[in-house]
Amino acid sequence: MSDQDPTTRSYVPGEWYAVLGPSLVLALPPDRRDLAAAAWALVDAGGPADEVLDLVLADGLSDLAGLALVSTEGERTRAVVRGRAVCLLDAEDGETVADGRAVTTWAEATADHVRAISLELGTTATGPALQVGDGLVRAARVLWPAEQQVAPRPVVEQRGAPATSGRRDHDAPPVWSPSDDHDGLTRDGEVQPDVVRPPVGIPGQEPAPEVTAAPVARLSLSTGEEVEVDRVVIIGRAPEARRFTATQRPRLVAVPSPQQEISSTHLEVRPGSGADHGSAVVTDLGSTNGTLLTQPGLPQEPLRPGIPVQLLPGAVIDLGDGLTIAVDRP
Repeated sequence: MSDQDPTTRSYVPGEWYAVLGPSLVLALPPDRRDLAAAAWALVDAGGPADEVLDLVLADGLSDLAGLALVSTEGERTRAVVRGRAVCLLDAEDGETVADGRAVTTWAEATADHVRAISLELGTTATGPALQVGDGLVRAARVLWPAEQQVAPRPVVEQRGAPATSGRRDHDAPPVWSPSDDHDGLTRDGEVQPDVVRPPVGIPGQEPAPEVTAAPVARLSLSTGEEVEVDRVVIIGRAPEARRFTATQRPRLVAVPSPQQEISSTHLEVRPGSGADHGSAVVTDLGSTNGTLLTQPGLPQEPLRPGIPVQLLPGAVIDLGDGLTIAVDRP
């Protein structure tokens, strides 16, 4: 893969978690969300493939139904697969396949001068192929390098800041830009019928009901206010709901920001769907100064604009200006 850009890949949305680093791809089944989050933290910090594999196998194989780790070092590419995962290495001297479906431990394959990698995860695709750099996505297939016909997702231009490029923006979808004419009161959203709502959540995944039968989480703001998540909750200095249709009624929560560090429409928390059903997910809506998230047992990390993250009970969201939100069970 030396003649290819190692961070240009495409993936087809699906159920597995795929961790993508500069020289590796790790895939884990849908029930290993926490392990995928820990692996992404290690990969994002520059951890090599051997350390990633040690982390994944630390608790043994009994609770690990599937696994795929494909890494490249110099001219050599190595694939380790288990469960439904199948990896095809297309090299100059032919194709090599690692198939995890017929083994009780794992299958392993290596090849030199690999031109392309195809990783099939044995799950149903939920959307069209998308180009991605480094990050954590839900996938049914990963192709490396990316298919030429797949266009990259646009870089997000954050409101009040110049557009940026780099690893954290490659897979961020467009983020809408709110205006600042809200009256600052917490209330149900005023809908704008002429505004089309952009896609949210995981590409191809069916959205959650507009209002769930029971809350999936409770948000405890450092201001003392508590908000139940049974619908979309939009939080900011002066939040608006202009992107929602006439049938949707998000809850708007205005928070103080004496130093103007919090954006007018900063982030949203909503009930999850698909693999995230029964939990809340948070998305930074292109805020100027960003959002920090601390999940239980994981290091603090910034949210990437437009990328939803499932919230674990005990998580803390930091919007800046001294405003934090604790996430609890309802």
